[in-house]
Formats: sequence, structure tokens, C-alpha cells
Amino acid sequence: MKLYSTNNTLSEVSFKDAVFNSMPQDKGLYMPYSIPRLDADFINNLDKYSLPEIAFKVARNLLGDSIPEADLKALIDDAINFPAPVVKLDDNVNVLELFHGPSLAFKDFGARFMSRVMSYFLEEGEKQLDVLVATSGDTGGAVALGFLGVPNTRVTILYPQGKVSGVQEQQLTTNGQNIRALVVDGTFDDCQALVKQAFTDAELNEKFRLTSANSINIARLVPQTFYYFNAYAQLLRQGVKKVIFSVPSGNFGNIGAGLLAWKMGLPVEKFIAATNDNDTVPEFLKTGIYQPKPSVATLSNAMDVGNPSNWVRIADLFKDDMDELKKLVVGFKYNDEETLKAINWVFDTYGYVVCPHTAIARQALTDYQQDHSSVDTAGVFLSTAHPCKFPDVFSEAISAKIEIPEQVKELQHKTKLAVPLSKDFADFKAYLLGAE
Repeated sequence: MKLYSTNNTLSEVSFKDAVFNSMPQDKGLYMPYSIPRLDADFINNLDKYSLPEIAFKVARNLLGDSIPEADLKALIDDAINFPAPVVKLDDNVNVLELFHGPSLAFKDFGARFMSRVMSYFLEEGEKQLDVLVATSGDTGGAVALGFLGVPNTRVTILYPQGKVSGVQEQQLTTNGQNIRALVVDGTFDDCQALVKQAFTDAELNEKFRLTSANSINIARLVPQTFYYFNAYAQLLRQGVKKVIFSVPSGNFGNIGAGLLAWKMGLPVEKFIAATNDNDTVPEFLKTGIYQPKPSVATLSNAMDVGNPSNWVRIADLFKDDMDELKKLVVGFKYNDEETLKAINWVFDTYGYVVCPHTAIARQALTDYQQDHSSVDTAGVFLSTAHPCKFPDVFSEAISAKIEIPEQVKELQHKTKLAVPLSKDFADFKAYLLGAE
């Protein structure tokens, strides 16, 4: 697998180099030169394969000879060892549950795969790998658990003060060992800007071997394609061959992975990009003007991104043919009041509890289907996090129905440890240089 920077298509790096360097020095993002289509026989018979088998086939198709087949299979079997079921709620309405991994969020797919890929590529005696990650909620917890105890690695997580839930903060700050947490006096966008600037700082790159665990790293994007193929496999078992995916969208890595799956041959009728008040992309899809703006805090905090990094990858997938993009992707936005209404409606109608991000995806699917009904097309909205992570959002009646997983109960007895930090890059650089 060879990759180029979205800012320089003449550049060429290996998958290993892209994983460890994460972001090119020209501040683009890595994309594969070739996105081979999977053979039609495999696509049409996805229902005959398990999730790990699908993941292996998809990864091998995309990565080529970057990792030998036997090693790749073992890596995937270790990383993707939890289910991602499609649950039917109504006619043509299904939820894809992506919260059954260790950190109870869809980010486990990317974080576990990436940590194992990095560990695989690390050679004995090499310089310690410093993994920097900005999080708006769930990424940090997934990365922390994915890398916890991995030899010769150190993870530094930056998260915005007061803008993650209590459970999310516990997942970020109670690990110890090779995991460090920094609480930033700012927004997620500020955290992301600090990480990106670190990758282009000459002194830091000379002193440390820096890489990212955010979705700017191509190793995060590849495994997120797996659950789209697996969802389609489950629909095939029900006799359904047409699907619409409604995706909660913040940094646009999740829907970017879905579009990558589509590029590899997954037959998807439509992608719905569902956002909160941070609606940079829905506005672009309406107006044709892409205008990043400062992020605002919402109940769906993991989507509080005003300048989504992965949008450049999506634009690159379509080679800036925005007409083709708009045929496949539509955008919807919802405020907090609408999010709460959606949570309550889903619970009252189905007795099913959704987190705020999932509620937004469900509402977007509902609104789209009202104008585009089709009896033979399944609507699937992605559930990206376990509702127990957002206890303050729900009414008492809904909270009473949420089962708290054991790993969350265990967090309550652990001590939180986070270093406060301003959003000034000089302070972040001083911390990295001084905290060896």
C-alpha cells in the first residue's frame, strides 16, 4: 500500500511510514494511491462471513502486502474481538450498535487495530513512540485502553476542560502506566490544533518520535470500514440488499470510513451526515461554501468539532467533484432541544435508550425517510457510544433502564490524574520537553 498527502499527490510513503508519521509535514492527510474494489462475489456473499473474516478480507484488499497475511489475520483476530450487531427497531429502521468494545464506543475499532499495527511495526531497540491524541470525548478512552501497557509507547491525551462527560473523563484520567492526560482550557478544536502543530514542530520531531491516534491517522480509518461491511452482511441475512447509513458526525472520520467502504464496492444508497450545532458540513452541502467556525459545546460532545479534519479526505475521495459527493451524502443538523426530544421519542416508542450522538443520527434518518420512503431499503443509524457515558442527559425514567457495565463501575474507585494546560502551544511544547 502506497499513500500520498492530500496536499501533494506526488509524494509517496509506505503504510508503515504513514502510520508512524500520521500527518505529512505539508499538513495534508495521507490517502492511498489505489483503492481496489472488492470482488462482486465477496460483496454478494458477505452474509456467509463473520466480522473478523470480513475485516481480514477488507484490510488485505486495502493494505496489500504491507503486512503478511498470517500476521494481519492474527492482528485482526486480537483487535476485533467484540460484536457489532444490527438491531431492528421498526420496518426499515435499524441501529448498528458499535459500543460493545472495551471503552464502550465505536472508537475501539480504530484504536485497537491501530495500537496493534504500531506494536507490530515497532522493532526492538527503536526509539520510544510518543502518541499524541486530542479527544472530544470517546477517542481518548479508546486509545488509552488500546495502548495501555504496550511496550515502548507513551500516550498523551488532550481533552477540553468541562466538555467531556464524567465517565469519559474517568476513562481518560485513571489509567496510569504509559498513559498521560492533559486537561486543556479550551475546546476540542484547540486540543486538535495543539496536536497538529506538534507534528510540524522541528524541535519536537527531532527529540521525539511523534505520531497521532486521532482519525487523522490512516490506521484509524481502515478498521472503521469493517463495521459497514459487517452491517451489510447482517442485512443480507434478512434478505435486504439496499441500505442507507445515518452517521453521527464530528471530525468526519466515521462517515469518511463509510465512504471508503463504498469506494471499495459496498453498495450504499445514501450516507446521511448528522451533526449537532457544529454544522460546517451540512451548511456546505446546502450552500457549496465550506466555512470552518469555532466549535460550540453541546450535549453530543464528541461531535463538537467546528473544523473537521477528515473533510479533506472526503473531498479527495471525490477529487473535488462536489456534484457527485452531494448525490451520495446529505446533511442534517440538530440542536440540544431536538436531541433531547429524539432521545425521549426513541425511548417512548421502542423502550430503547440512545446516547445524544445516536439520537441525532436516528432523527436524521427519520427526517430523510419521510421524504424518501422505500420499502426495500433499510435505514441504519449508527450508535456510537453506550448511553451510560452520559448520565446527566437522561430523565430519571430513562436512566433507570440503563445497565451500567462492570468496567464503568470499576472506574468509580480509581483516582483521576490530569495535568492542567492552557491552549497556548508554547505551554504544550514546554510540557512535552519537560515531562520525560
